[in-house]
Amino acid sequence: MEAVPTPRRAARGRAMSPPGCLREKSPQERCARKIYMDYNATTPLEPEVIQVMTEAMWEAWGNPSSPYTAGKKAKDIISAARESLANMIGGKPQDIVFTSGGTESNNLVIHSMVKCFQESQTPPGGVVEQHSPEEGARPHFVTCTVEHDSIRLPLEHLVEGRVAEVTFVPVSQVNGQAEVDDILAAVRPTTCLVTIMLANNETGVVMPVPEISQRIKALNQRRVASGLPRILVHTDAAQALGKRRVDVEDLGVDFLTIVGHKFYGPRIGALYVRGLGKLTPLHPMLFGGGQERNFRPGTENTPMIAGLGKAAEMVTENCEAYEAHMRDIRDYLEERLQAEFGKRIHLNSRFPGVERLPNTCNFSIQGHQLQGYVVLAQCRTLLASVGASCHSDQGDRPSPVLLSCGIPFDVARNALRLSVGRSTTRAEVDLVVQDLKQAVARLEGQA
Repeated sequence: MEAVPTPRRAARGRAMSPPGCLREKSPQERCARKIYMDYNATTPLEPEVIQVMTEAMWEAWGNPSSPYTAGKKAKDIISAARESLANMIGGKPQDIVFTSGGTESNNLVIHSMVKCFQESQTPPGGVVEQHSPEEGARPHFVTCTVEHDSIRLPLEHLVEGRVAEVTFVPVSQVNGQAEVDDILAAVRPTTCLVTIMLANNETGVVMPVPEISQRIKALNQRRVASGLPRILVHTDAAQALGKRRVDVEDLGVDFLTIVGHKFYGPRIGALYVRGLGKLTPLHPMLFGGGQERNFRPGTENTPMIAGLGKAAEMVTENCEAYEAHMRDIRDYLEERLQAEFGKRIHLNSRFPGVERLPNTCNFSIQGHQLQGYVVLAQCRTLLASVGASCHSDQGDRPSPVLLSCGIPFDVARNALRLSVGRSTTRAEVDLVVQDLKQAVARLEGQA
Protein backbone atom coordinates (compact mmCIF):
# COMPACT_ATOMS: atom_id res chain seq x y z
CA MET A 1 0.00 0.00 0.00
CA GLU A 2 1.31 3.42 -0.91
CA ALA A 3 2.50 5.69 1.92
CA VAL A 4 1.27 9.29 1.55
CA PRO A 5 2.55 12.04 3.87
CA THR A 6 -0.10 13.67 6.03
CA PRO A 7 -0.22 17.47 6.11
CA ARG A 8 0.66 19.11 9.40
CA ARG A 9 -2.62 20.46 10.69
CA ALA A 10 -0.94 23.57 12.08
CA ALA A 11 -0.08 24.62 8.52
CA ARG A 12 -3.72 24.66 7.47
CA GLY A 13 -6.00 27.62 7.75
CA ARG A 14 -3.31 29.88 9.16
CA ALA A 15 -4.51 33.47 9.16
CA MET A 16 -2.80 35.82 6.73
CA SER A 17 -2.24 39.38 7.91
CA PRO A 18 -1.76 42.34 5.60
CA PRO A 19 1.81 43.00 4.39
CA GLY A 20 3.97 44.48 7.11
CA CYS A 21 1.84 42.84 9.84
CA LEU A 22 2.89 39.19 9.50
CA ARG A 23 3.61 38.63 13.23
CA GLU A 24 2.75 40.09 16.62
CA LYS A 25 4.58 43.39 17.00
CA SER A 26 6.09 45.15 19.96
CA PRO A 27 4.53 48.46 21.15
CA GLN A 28 7.39 50.33 19.47
CA GLU A 29 6.73 48.57 16.17
CA ARG A 30 3.01 49.20 16.42
CA CYS A 31 3.69 52.92 16.70
CA ALA A 32 5.51 52.74 13.38
CA ARG A 33 2.81 50.77 11.57
CA LYS A 34 3.25 50.38 7.83
CA ILE A 35 0.31 50.60 5.43
CA TYR A 36 0.70 48.87 2.08
CA MET A 37 -0.78 50.61 -0.97
CA ASP A 38 1.16 49.00 -3.82
CA TYR A 39 -1.26 46.27 -4.82
CA ASN A 40 -0.64 46.89 -8.53
CA ALA A 41 2.93 45.73 -7.93
CA THR A 42 1.96 42.54 -6.13
CA THR A 43 -0.63 41.19 -3.72
CA PRO A 44 -0.32 38.94 -0.66
CA LEU A 45 -1.61 35.41 -0.84
CA GLU A 46 -5.13 34.89 0.45
CA PRO A 47 -5.29 32.46 3.40
CA GLU A 48 -7.43 30.08 1.31
CA VAL A 49 -4.76 30.13 -1.40
CA ILE A 50 -2.03 29.29 1.12
CA GLN A 51 -4.16 26.44 2.44
CA VAL A 52 -4.70 24.73 -0.92
CA MET A 53 -1.03 25.20 -1.82
CA THR A 54 0.04 23.64 1.48
CA GLU A 55 -2.32 20.70 1.00
CA ALA A 56 -0.99 20.18 -2.53
CA MET A 57 2.58 20.14 -1.24
CA TRP A 58 1.73 17.40 1.24
CA GLU A 59 -0.84 15.33 -0.62
CA ALA A 60 -0.18 15.91 -4.34
CA TRP A 61 3.60 15.70 -4.38
CA GLY A 62 3.61 13.11 -7.15
CA ASN A 63 4.45 13.71 -10.79
CA PRO A 64 1.15 14.54 -12.53
CA SER A 65 2.10 12.14 -15.34
CA SER A 66 2.46 9.21 -12.91
CA PRO A 67 -0.21 6.51 -12.40
CA TYR A 68 -0.08 6.25 -8.59
CA THR A 69 -2.31 8.11 -6.13
CA ALA A 70 -0.16 11.18 -5.45
CA GLY A 71 0.37 11.66 -9.18
CA LYS A 72 -3.30 11.24 -10.01
CA LYS A 73 -4.21 13.71 -7.29
CA ALA A 74 -1.76 16.23 -8.75
CA LYS A 75 -3.29 15.75 -12.19
CA ASP A 76 -6.79 16.26 -10.81
CA ILE A 77 -5.71 19.46 -9.05
CA ILE A 78 -4.23 20.82 -12.27
CA SER A 79 -7.40 20.01 -14.21
CA ALA A 80 -9.57 21.70 -11.59
CA ALA A 81 -7.35 24.79 -11.60
CA ARG A 82 -7.53 24.98 -15.38
CA GLU A 83 -11.31 24.96 -15.16
CA SER A 84 -11.28 27.67 -12.47
CA LEU A 85 -9.14 29.93 -14.64
CA ALA A 86 -11.40 29.35 -17.62
CA ASN A 87 -14.46 30.22 -15.52
CA MET A 88 -12.82 33.43 -14.33
CA ILE A 89 -12.38 34.73 -17.89
CA GLY A 90 -15.37 33.12 -19.61
CA GLY A 91 -13.22 30.75 -21.66
CA LYS A 92 -12.77 27.00 -22.10
CA PRO A 93 -10.42 24.88 -19.96
CA GLN A 94 -8.74 23.39 -23.02
CA ASP A 95 -7.68 26.88 -24.08
CA ILE A 96 -5.63 27.52 -20.91
CA VAL A 97 -1.84 26.95 -20.82
CA PHE A 98 0.01 27.33 -17.52
CA THR A 99 3.21 29.39 -17.58
CA SER A 100 5.74 30.75 -15.09
CA GLY A 101 4.08 34.20 -15.18
CA GLY A 102 3.09 37.19 -17.27
CA THR A 103 6.50 37.73 -18.82
CA GLU A 104 6.62 34.20 -20.18
CA SER A 105 3.02 34.37 -21.41
CA ASN A 106 3.67 37.64 -23.28
CA ASN A 107 6.92 36.37 -24.77
CA LEU A 108 5.24 33.12 -25.77
CA VAL A 109 2.63 35.01 -27.78
CA ILE A 110 5.16 37.29 -29.48
CA HIS A 111 7.66 34.59 -30.43
CA SER A 112 4.86 32.27 -31.49
CA MET A 113 3.57 34.88 -33.91
CA VAL A 114 7.03 35.35 -35.40
CA LYS A 115 7.24 31.62 -36.04
CA CYS A 116 3.69 31.51 -37.41
CA PHE A 117 4.43 34.36 -39.83
CA GLN A 118 7.64 32.74 -41.00
CA GLU A 119 5.83 29.49 -41.70
CA SER A 120 3.16 31.35 -43.65
CA GLN A 121 5.86 32.66 -45.98
CA THR A 122 6.71 29.15 -47.14
CA PRO A 123 3.34 27.47 -47.81
CA PRO A 124 3.14 23.83 -48.93
CA GLY A 125 4.51 23.49 -52.44
CA GLY A 126 6.24 26.86 -52.17
CA VAL A 127 3.45 28.66 -54.03
CA VAL A 128 3.00 32.25 -52.79
CA GLU A 129 -0.41 33.82 -53.34
CA GLN A 130 -0.56 36.94 -55.47
CA HIS A 131 -1.31 39.42 -52.70
CA SER A 132 0.71 37.77 -49.92
CA PRO A 133 3.55 39.72 -48.29
CA GLU A 134 6.73 39.71 -50.33
CA GLU A 135 9.26 36.93 -49.86
CA GLY A 136 11.71 37.80 -47.09
CA ALA A 137 9.26 40.19 -45.40
CA ARG A 138 9.40 40.49 -41.64
CA PRO A 139 6.38 40.08 -39.36
CA HIS A 140 4.89 43.35 -38.16
CA PHE A 141 3.46 44.00 -34.69
CA VAL A 142 1.24 46.85 -33.52
CA THR A 143 1.29 47.88 -29.87
CA CYS A 144 1.18 51.11 -27.85
CA THR A 145 3.67 53.27 -26.01
CA VAL A 146 2.48 52.44 -22.47
CA GLU A 147 2.81 48.66 -22.56
CA HIS A 148 4.57 46.67 -19.85
CA ASP A 149 8.26 45.92 -20.39
CA SER A 150 7.44 42.25 -21.02
CA ILE A 151 5.78 43.40 -24.25
CA ARG A 152 7.98 46.36 -25.15
CA LEU A 153 11.40 44.78 -24.60
CA PRO A 154 10.91 41.53 -26.55
CA LEU A 155 9.48 43.54 -29.45
CA GLU A 156 12.42 45.96 -29.36
CA HIS A 157 14.78 42.97 -29.24
CA LEU A 158 13.18 41.53 -32.39
CA VAL A 159 13.55 44.88 -34.14
CA GLU A 160 17.23 45.14 -33.16
CA GLY A 161 17.82 41.66 -34.54
CA ARG A 162 15.98 42.56 -37.77
CA VAL A 163 13.57 39.71 -37.09
CA ALA A 164 10.40 41.81 -36.94
CA GLU A 165 9.01 45.31 -37.37
CA VAL A 166 6.96 47.11 -34.73
CA THR A 167 4.76 50.18 -34.60
CA PHE A 168 4.41 51.74 -31.14
CA VAL A 169 1.20 53.75 -31.37
CA PRO A 170 1.14 56.79 -29.02
CA VAL A 171 -1.70 56.94 -26.54
CA SER A 172 -4.03 59.91 -26.61
CA GLN A 173 -3.04 62.81 -24.38
CA VAL A 174 -6.74 63.52 -23.95
CA ASN A 175 -7.83 60.17 -22.53
CA GLY A 176 -4.67 58.09 -21.95
CA GLN A 177 -5.96 55.34 -24.24
CA ALA A 178 -4.64 53.77 -27.40
CA GLU A 179 -7.11 55.10 -29.99
CA VAL A 180 -8.77 52.45 -32.14
CA ASP A 181 -8.37 54.46 -35.35
CA ASP A 182 -4.66 54.89 -34.68
CA ILE A 183 -4.25 51.15 -34.14
CA LEU A 184 -6.00 50.36 -37.41
CA ALA A 185 -4.02 53.02 -39.28
CA ALA A 186 -0.79 51.30 -38.23
CA VAL A 187 -1.75 47.97 -39.81
CA ARG A 188 0.34 46.76 -42.77
CA PRO A 189 0.09 43.76 -45.11
CA THR A 190 2.68 42.03 -42.90
CA THR A 191 0.91 42.74 -39.60
CA CYS A 192 0.44 39.53 -37.65
CA LEU A 193 -0.45 40.70 -34.12
CA VAL A 194 -2.01 43.64 -32.33
CA THR A 195 -1.15 43.57 -28.61
CA ILE A 196 -2.76 46.15 -26.33
CA MET A 197 -2.91 45.83 -22.53
CA LEU A 198 -6.37 45.67 -20.99
CA ALA A 199 -5.57 48.21 -18.26
CA ASN A 200 -2.50 50.29 -17.62
CA ASN A 201 -0.54 49.49 -14.48
CA GLU A 202 0.34 53.13 -13.67
CA THR A 203 -2.77 55.12 -14.59
CA GLY A 204 -5.39 52.36 -14.36
CA VAL A 205 -6.84 53.48 -17.72
CA VAL A 206 -8.84 50.68 -19.37
CA MET A 207 -8.07 50.30 -23.06
CA PRO A 208 -10.77 49.88 -25.76
CA VAL A 209 -9.83 46.26 -26.42
CA PRO A 210 -13.36 45.06 -27.42
CA GLU A 211 -13.62 47.72 -30.14
CA ILE A 212 -10.09 46.98 -31.35
CA SER A 213 -10.97 43.29 -31.64
CA GLN A 214 -14.20 44.06 -33.51
CA ARG A 215 -12.45 46.30 -36.00
CA ILE A 216 -9.64 43.80 -36.54
CA LYS A 217 -12.17 41.02 -37.08
CA ALA A 218 -13.92 43.04 -39.79
CA LEU A 219 -10.56 43.88 -41.35
CA ASN A 220 -9.56 40.22 -41.35
CA GLN A 221 -12.51 39.34 -43.56
CA ARG A 222 -11.17 41.69 -46.22
CA ARG A 223 -7.58 40.56 -45.70
CA VAL A 224 -8.41 36.88 -46.12
CA ALA A 225 -10.35 37.66 -49.30
CA SER A 226 -7.24 39.43 -50.60
CA GLY A 227 -4.88 36.61 -49.65
CA LEU A 228 -3.35 38.43 -46.69
CA PRO A 229 -2.71 36.69 -43.35
CA ARG A 230 -5.18 37.09 -40.51
CA ILE A 231 -4.24 39.50 -37.71
CA LEU A 232 -4.56 38.13 -34.18
CA VAL A 233 -5.29 40.19 -31.07
CA HIS A 234 -3.59 39.81 -27.68
CA THR A 235 -4.24 41.60 -24.41
CA ASP A 236 -2.18 41.53 -21.25
CA ALA A 237 -4.89 41.39 -18.58
CA ALA A 238 -2.48 41.32 -15.63
CA GLN A 239 -3.79 44.47 -13.95
CA ALA A 240 -7.47 44.01 -14.73
CA LEU A 241 -8.07 40.54 -13.33
CA GLY A 242 -9.54 40.59 -9.83
CA LYS A 243 -10.46 44.28 -10.09
CA ARG A 244 -13.14 44.19 -12.79
CA ARG A 245 -14.98 41.53 -14.76
CA VAL A 246 -12.92 40.08 -17.61
CA ASP A 247 -14.60 37.98 -20.29
CA VAL A 248 -12.78 36.79 -23.38
CA GLU A 249 -16.01 36.66 -25.37
CA ASP A 250 -16.74 40.32 -24.65
CA LEU A 251 -13.13 41.25 -25.37
CA GLY A 252 -13.00 39.20 -28.58
CA VAL A 253 -9.27 38.52 -28.18
CA ASP A 254 -7.28 35.54 -29.44
CA PHE A 255 -4.76 35.62 -26.58
CA LEU A 256 -5.06 36.83 -22.98
CA THR A 257 -2.30 36.91 -20.36
CA ILE A 258 -3.10 35.91 -16.76
CA VAL A 259 -0.79 36.81 -13.84
CA GLY A 260 -1.53 35.17 -10.48
CA HIS A 261 0.26 37.48 -8.08
CA LYS A 262 -1.87 40.43 -9.20
CA PHE A 263 -5.06 38.83 -7.80
CA TYR A 264 -3.84 37.37 -4.50
CA GLY A 265 -2.47 34.19 -6.06
CA PRO A 266 1.04 32.76 -6.41
CA ARG A 267 3.72 34.03 -8.77
CA ILE A 268 2.89 31.94 -11.77
CA GLY A 269 0.58 32.67 -14.69
CA ALA A 270 -1.28 31.32 -17.65
CA LEU A 271 -2.13 32.12 -21.22
CA TYR A 272 -5.56 31.90 -22.79
CA VAL A 273 -5.49 30.93 -26.48
CA ARG A 274 -8.81 30.88 -28.33
CA GLY A 275 -9.21 27.46 -29.95
CA LEU A 276 -5.69 26.46 -28.93
CA GLY A 277 -3.85 24.75 -31.75
CA LYS A 278 -6.93 24.71 -33.98
CA LEU A 279 -8.38 28.16 -34.47
CA THR A 280 -5.35 29.97 -33.05
CA PRO A 281 -1.80 28.65 -33.52
CA LEU A 282 0.74 28.57 -30.72
CA HIS A 283 4.39 27.60 -31.11
CA PRO A 284 6.28 26.52 -27.97
CA MET A 285 9.45 28.27 -26.84
CA LEU A 286 10.47 25.22 -24.79
CA PHE A 287 10.76 21.56 -25.74
CA GLY A 288 10.71 18.67 -23.33
CA GLY A 289 8.43 16.07 -21.82
CA GLY A 290 5.22 17.00 -23.57
CA GLN A 291 3.32 18.58 -20.67
CA GLU A 292 0.62 21.15 -21.43
CA ARG A 293 0.03 19.33 -24.74
CA ASN A 294 3.61 20.23 -25.78
CA PHE A 295 2.80 23.96 -25.79
CA ARG A 296 4.67 24.54 -22.51
CA PRO A 297 6.52 21.37 -21.48
CA GLY A 298 8.10 20.82 -18.07
CA THR A 299 6.85 18.99 -15.00
CA GLU A 300 3.93 20.99 -13.69
CA ASN A 301 4.31 23.03 -10.50
CA THR A 302 1.29 21.50 -8.80
CA PRO A 303 1.19 23.58 -5.57
CA MET A 304 1.48 26.88 -7.44
CA ILE A 305 -1.14 25.81 -9.97
CA ALA A 306 -3.44 24.79 -7.12
CA GLY A 307 -3.03 28.25 -5.59
CA LEU A 308 -3.64 29.95 -8.92
CA GLY A 309 -6.83 27.98 -9.37
CA LYS A 310 -8.08 28.90 -5.90
CA ALA A 311 -7.29 32.58 -6.46
CA ALA A 312 -9.23 32.47 -9.73
CA GLU A 313 -12.16 30.77 -8.01
CA MET A 314 -12.29 33.54 -5.43
CA VAL A 315 -12.30 36.19 -8.17
CA THR A 316 -15.15 34.46 -9.95
CA GLU A 317 -17.21 34.34 -6.76
CA ASN A 318 -16.41 37.81 -5.38
CA CYS A 319 -15.25 40.10 -8.18
CA GLU A 320 -18.16 42.53 -7.93
CA ALA A 321 -17.67 42.92 -4.18
CA TYR A 322 -13.90 43.38 -4.58
CA GLU A 323 -14.45 46.01 -7.26
CA ALA A 324 -17.06 47.94 -5.25
CA HIS A 325 -14.90 48.01 -2.13
CA MET A 326 -11.75 49.13 -3.93
CA ARG A 327 -13.62 51.86 -5.82
CA ASP A 328 -15.09 53.19 -2.59
CA ILE A 329 -11.66 53.31 -0.92
CA ARG A 330 -9.93 54.79 -3.98
CA ASP A 331 -12.56 57.52 -4.30
CA TYR A 332 -12.27 58.30 -0.60
CA LEU A 333 -8.48 58.50 -0.97
CA GLU A 334 -8.78 61.04 -3.76
CA GLU A 335 -11.31 63.07 -1.80
CA ARG A 336 -9.00 63.17 1.21
CA LEU A 337 -5.98 64.13 -0.91
CA GLN A 338 -7.90 67.00 -2.48
CA ALA A 339 -9.22 68.12 0.90
CA GLU A 340 -5.74 68.10 2.44
CA PHE A 341 -3.66 69.51 -0.41
CA GLY A 342 -6.24 71.47 -2.41
CA LYS A 343 -5.04 72.82 -5.74
CA ARG A 344 -1.58 71.36 -5.18
CA ILE A 345 -2.91 67.90 -6.03
CA HIS A 346 -2.90 66.80 -9.66
CA LEU A 347 -4.75 63.53 -10.27
CA ASN A 348 -2.72 62.02 -13.11
CA SER A 349 -4.98 59.02 -13.65
CA ARG A 350 -8.25 60.91 -14.11
CA PHE A 351 -9.25 61.31 -17.74
CA PRO A 352 -12.78 62.59 -18.48
CA GLY A 353 -15.20 59.89 -19.63
CA VAL A 354 -12.62 57.08 -19.48
CA GLU A 355 -13.00 53.91 -17.42
CA ARG A 356 -10.12 53.12 -15.10
CA LEU A 357 -9.32 50.42 -12.60
CA PRO A 358 -11.25 50.85 -9.35
CA ASN A 359 -8.17 50.67 -7.13
CA THR A 360 -5.61 52.94 -8.81
CA CYS A 361 -4.80 56.52 -7.87
CA ASN A 362 -1.84 58.20 -9.58
CA PHE A 363 -1.26 61.74 -8.33
CA SER A 364 1.34 64.45 -7.87
CA ILE A 365 1.74 66.96 -5.07
CA GLN A 366 3.04 70.01 -6.85
CA GLY A 367 6.15 71.63 -5.44
CA HIS A 368 9.81 72.00 -6.40
CA GLN A 369 11.14 69.67 -3.68
CA LEU A 370 8.39 67.07 -3.89
CA GLN A 371 9.62 64.54 -6.42
CA GLY A 372 7.74 61.27 -5.89
CA TYR A 373 10.66 59.18 -4.68
CA VAL A 374 11.73 61.95 -2.27
CA VAL A 375 8.26 62.16 -0.72
CA LEU A 376 8.10 58.37 -0.34
CA ALA A 377 11.48 58.35 1.39
CA GLN A 378 10.07 60.77 3.97
CA CYS A 379 6.92 58.74 4.60
CA ARG A 380 6.89 56.73 7.82
CA THR A 381 3.67 54.81 7.29
CA LEU A 382 3.02 54.52 3.56
CA LEU A 383 4.43 51.70 1.44
CA ALA A 384 3.87 52.58 -2.23
CA SER A 385 5.76 53.34 -5.43
CA VAL A 386 6.31 56.14 -7.91
CA GLY A 387 5.05 53.97 -10.77
CA ALA A 388 5.71 50.52 -12.19
CA SER A 389 7.92 48.44 -9.89
CA CYS A 390 10.04 47.39 -12.87
CA HIS A 391 11.02 51.06 -13.26
CA SER A 392 11.82 51.63 -9.57
CA ASP A 393 15.50 52.36 -10.34
CA GLN A 394 14.73 55.43 -12.45
CA GLY A 395 15.21 57.88 -9.58
CA ASP A 396 13.84 61.32 -10.39
CA ARG A 397 13.18 60.57 -14.04
CA PRO A 398 9.47 60.97 -14.78
CA SER A 399 7.46 57.94 -15.79
CA PRO A 400 7.45 57.47 -19.59
CA VAL A 401 3.84 56.32 -19.25
CA LEU A 402 2.73 59.59 -17.67
CA LEU A 403 4.68 61.65 -20.20
CA SER A 404 3.05 59.64 -23.01
CA CYS A 405 -0.34 60.49 -21.50
CA GLY A 406 0.40 64.20 -21.69
CA ILE A 407 1.24 64.80 -18.02
CA PRO A 408 3.69 67.77 -17.87
CA PHE A 409 7.30 66.92 -17.00
CA ASP A 410 7.38 68.75 -13.66
CA VAL A 411 4.08 67.16 -12.61
CA ALA A 412 5.07 63.65 -13.73
CA ARG A 413 8.33 63.92 -11.80
CA ASN A 414 6.35 64.27 -8.56
CA ALA A 415 4.03 61.35 -9.26
CA LEU A 416 3.08 58.70 -6.74
CA ARG A 417 1.00 55.61 -7.52
CA LEU A 418 -1.21 54.37 -4.73
CA SER A 419 -3.13 51.18 -5.43
CA VAL A 420 -5.52 49.92 -2.78
CA GLY A 421 -6.51 46.33 -2.10
CA ARG A 422 -9.36 44.16 -0.90
CA SER A 423 -8.71 44.85 2.76
CA THR A 424 -7.69 48.53 2.62
CA THR A 425 -9.82 50.64 4.97
CA ARG A 426 -10.84 54.29 5.18
CA ALA A 427 -8.98 54.53 8.48
CA GLU A 428 -5.80 53.47 6.69
CA VAL A 429 -6.44 56.10 4.03
CA ASP A 430 -6.66 58.74 6.76
CA LEU A 431 -3.32 57.61 8.20
CA VAL A 432 -1.67 57.62 4.78
CA VAL A 433 -2.89 61.11 3.90
CA GLN A 434 -1.65 62.38 7.28
CA ASP A 435 1.70 60.68 6.63
CA LEU A 436 1.96 62.39 3.24
CA LYS A 437 1.08 65.75 4.80
CA GLN A 438 3.83 65.38 7.40
CA ALA A 439 6.34 64.21 4.77
CA VAL A 440 5.63 67.27 2.64
CA ALA A 441 5.92 69.53 5.67
CA ARG A 442 9.31 68.09 6.56
CA LEU A 443 10.57 68.53 3.03
CA GLU A 444 9.39 72.12 2.89
CA GLY A 445 10.88 72.93 6.26
CA GLN A 446 7.57 73.58 7.96
CA ALA A 447 7.77 70.82 10.53
